[in-house]
Amino acid sequence: MTGGFFAVFDDIAILLDDAAAMSKVATKNTVGILGDDLAVNAQKASGFSASRELPVLWAITKGSFRNKLIILPFAFVLSALAPWSIIPILMLGGIYLAFEGVEKIYEYFVPHAHKKIERASLSESEILEIEKSKIKSAIFTDFILSIEIVIMAMSSVLEQTLPIQIIAVSVVAIIATIGVYGLVALLVRMDDFGFKLIDIADEKNRVLERIGNILVNGLPKVIQLLTVVGTAAMILVAGGIFVHNIHQIHELLHFLPSVLPEIVVGLSVGSLALIVHQLFIFLKPSKKSA
Repeated sequence: MTGGFFAVFDDIAILLDDAAAMSKVATKNTVGILGDDLAVNAQKASGFSASRELPVLWAITKGSFRNKLIILPFAFVLSALAPWSIIPILMLGGIYLAFEGVEKIYEYFVPHAHKKIERASLSESEILEIEKSKIKSAIFTDFILSIEIVIMAMSSVLEQTLPIQIIAVSVVAIIATIGVYGLVALLVRMDDFGFKLIDIADEKNRVLERIGNILVNGLPKVIQLLTVVGTAAMILVAGGIFVHNIHQIHELLHFLPSVLPEIVVGLSVGSLALIVHQLFIFLKPSKKSA
């Protein structure tokens, strides 16, 4: 009886050990998307008044947890009943990632005119309404990225048993939420910490004052850098999805060195998706007029 009892614990230990190993593999395969998730959410959570940054970020974080609670059971059911559907869904997500990456590049070279709104001219209720709209937009973006993170993590452990899949993918989902939004919280408060250091220095401690100025002036540059890194990561991850899952593409571009195949395919897929999107926008008004 005692032997059977310890055998159960031994099985659990083996299961957790295998799940931990698979969690590392799945996390490694989703790093590119996590980097993009960090860049996107750093942008979404910035631009608010200092007193509202953390409440807004907390609202987005709760929305992200809800997204994962919706997506994870659906992914596990697919893995159990229709594992063949994981790769096609992953590739659809790859098209979205490639489109997002190429669209950012396109908008950098062909910027759109955005109507500027002066916050001073808005009432408190209007500011809160804009805030709610931005939170909804951030949660929706997180939902799309969460699907891609979960499906990519799932594709890394498809050969494993369902219990290991559940543990490994759930760990990745938790890391994705806590890790990304924890770093975003630190980023959006970076300038406030800088102002605190400047106040403490009070023109007497030049070292603290200099560090404070670096933090204050560095936040916009850090977010810009994250945007560039996130864009590159989206294109590379998207290209990698197609190169590693479509044998013909892999054979066609195998002569290219290093990550060039992923870049070429990511840019190509994203450009085609962008052209289709732009054509749809161009034809939409004509449909209305008709």
